[in-house]
Amino acid sequence: MKYLLSLSIFVFLCFSTLYSQFTINPNGAITPQQAIQDVLVGYGIQAFNVTYNGSATNAQNVSPSVYEFNYAGTNFPLQSGVLMQTQSAPSVLNDPDLLALSGQNLTNGVIIEFDFIPTGDTLSFRYHFASSEYSSYTCSNFNDVFGFFISGPGISGPFTNNAVNLATVPGTNIPVAINTVNSGNAGFNSPATCAAADPNWQANSIYFTTNYNPLFSASSQIYNFNGATITLSANTDLICNQVYHIKLAIANALDQALDSGVFLEAGSFASDAVAVTVATVSGDTTIIEGCTNANFIFTRPSNDVADTLLINYTITGDAIEGIDFNFLPDTIIFLPGEDSVIINLTPFQDGVTEGFESVIITVELINPCNDTIFSQGTIYIGEGPIINISENDPIVQCATDNIPLFASSSGGYAPYEYEWTDIGGAPIGTGDTIFGSIFQNGTISYLVTATDQCNFSNIDTVTITMNQTLAIDTMGTVSSSCQPTGVVWGLATGTTGIPAFNWIGPGPNNPNFINASVWENIPSGWYYFTVTDNVCSVNDSVFVGLLDPPVASFNVSPMAGCSPLEVTITNTSQNGSAYLWNLGDGTTNITTNLSSFTHVFIDSTMNQGYAIQLIVQQGQFCSDTAVVGVISTVCGCTNLEADNYNPYATVDDGSCIFPDPIIIAPNVLTPDNDGLNDVFELDWLNLKSLRLVILNRWGNVIYDETSADLSLSVPGWDGGSAEDGVYFYRYEGTGIANQPLDGHGFLHLIRKK
Repeated sequence: MKYLLSLSIFVFLCFSTLYSQFTINPNGAITPQQAIQDVLVGYGIQAFNVTYNGSATNAQNVSPSVYEFNYAGTNFPLQSGVLMQTQSAPSVLNDPDLLALSGQNLTNGVIIEFDFIPTGDTLSFRYHFASSEYSSYTCSNFNDVFGFFISGPGISGPFTNNAVNLATVPGTNIPVAINTVNSGNAGFNSPATCAAADPNWQANSIYFTTNYNPLFSASSQIYNFNGATITLSANTDLICNQVYHIKLAIANALDQALDSGVFLEAGSFASDAVAVTVATVSGDTTIIEGCTNANFIFTRPSNDVADTLLINYTITGDAIEGIDFNFLPDTIIFLPGEDSVIINLTPFQDGVTEGFESVIITVELINPCNDTIFSQGTIYIGEGPIINISENDPIVQCATDNIPLFASSSGGYAPYEYEWTDIGGAPIGTGDTIFGSIFQNGTISYLVTATDQCNFSNIDTVTITMNQTLAIDTMGTVSSSCQPTGVVWGLATGTTGIPAFNWIGPGPNNPNFINASVWENIPSGWYYFTVTDNVCSVNDSVFVGLLDPPVASFNVSPMAGCSPLEVTITNTSQNGSAYLWNLGDGTTNITTNLSSFTHVFIDSTMNQGYAIQLIVQQGQFCSDTAVVGVISTVCGCTNLEADNYNPYATVDDGSCIFPDPIIIAPNVLTPDNDGLNDVFELDWLNLKSLRLVILNRWGNVIYDETSADLSLSVPGWDGGSAEDGVYFYRYEGTGIANQPLDGHGFLHLIRKK
């Protein structure tokens, strides 16, 4: 007989991102029939008559306990296959074969049976048993059970239809179970329970692992198994082209509290000396230049690995070996102990547009039944795709920083990664959605780069257009005085509908609000103006200044003297609009400027004090007050012998009254012609004459001047050519009643730079 089989080359496309978790039912739910025909069965097997828990009809329905899984990571040996688990499984109380293995009452489980015809003389498939009973219930009576019961020509065993169990501890007839393959530690349970199942149970710990537990925990549709076997193989000899029956079964024992499962490798249920299959992660047979490559995996049954095996194959197709892809070996060599050989096909990125090119691999085998088997499959090499980017180009009516920008892609190899930049290339975000901004009419553009899993990319432009008519055209203010007398106003243009105006600013309620375009009688501070129409809202801000407060200040010279005393009053106030004078002798005056004026105080009593008061007003509400005292003295002597007034009497007969002389000296000289301290002069009162002497630090006199009549001149030193430093001064004065007065001190000469 001759058989034409599909070429069985396992092709794993190498993407830049690998999944780290199990993917359950990637194409939707799966029925037990699909699990056997489409996933489990491999080369050299024709399967039929599939039943689920004894029902052919139920085999056509989706089961909550039968899954297809895929895994592309490195933490679990099986990349894809079928998972049968007891969670949510129906009742299997009376299955005689599972009862015989368990020795306990059964509750629920999964039993899939089917007939098959092998083209070869062996059967081999790989599996993992896993359970949540590990490790707390190791060596207990909760010994969940499973088995692979095969019957048919040449097979004689203790189970139904003379079946044998293929799920056994390697090299023994002991069934694989929780109490036979575990960590070798009974925990708080009795080791005798495990020893009753297999006296050498602790030696079987080499077939047990907890390395897969994190992977189980991370996969929501896989029950949280706490331990599992390593990869085990179920093997048996068969007679070519005969009909066999197999029952794949698993069940909970005693209760349904903790579940168990068995993972069966996809395509491993096979029967030929060597098989080669073609499959890809995405389900097609295409690889991409410069992106993905293919691993061709030639396999032979694990129970037929004792000898060296050489396999020849031919390579044909449109693609040229060595030009479009790497050179491949002509002969596949299985060494003793090897059940698989991998060769790699890597397509070259040549930059030439050639369309899809095929690589056809053909293998001709004669199986142990002397049947010639032709295996042929095709892989296509494609070029880098053109990635099409679809994006939104939003149009907005108002300035905003919250405009969603979207991008989606097609034509490449999903999933895609997106990078966004401004038009100058500065990065602004990643992902298929970001938020852009625009604050003035016109357009602003962003660039989005889409990159697929093969690192192919394309760039597109996303443009935001703003067509806003509403604007704040003018903002104005009037400064406030010490009372809230300020004003703000705003003018809006381009409004749609009836606009609403809103001001926010400081005030007694902090902040204050008003809905108007003008706000009066407000204090100093920042004010925020918002105009909202039927389309959008705009805002601006303005500062209301504070007028400098009024400061009352004036000088009186002299401040004391003989009556009649004429004084000069100099107004040095600031920020006033009106000045109210009360001179203390009943005289008042109102002025609106800072002009100086004189006033004469006339007294008949010996000493009379006057309080000169100035009130400086600013507007209606703000004012400041200053007061300066003046003393007027009736001076001179009354000659008792000649009853007349003699202001210059030299003999004090006890009736003379003269004010004391006063001298006040500054301590700094800054001769820079700014009108302040340009000349070192002594302030004096009630003097007739004055002498001023300046000495340097060595005691040398550098200035000496006397004024016999201070009404004509006053001594004063302008620093001359003296250097900056400290100088000594002394003075000698004569009062109006010839009272002597002298003193001394230091001054600082500072020439401003």
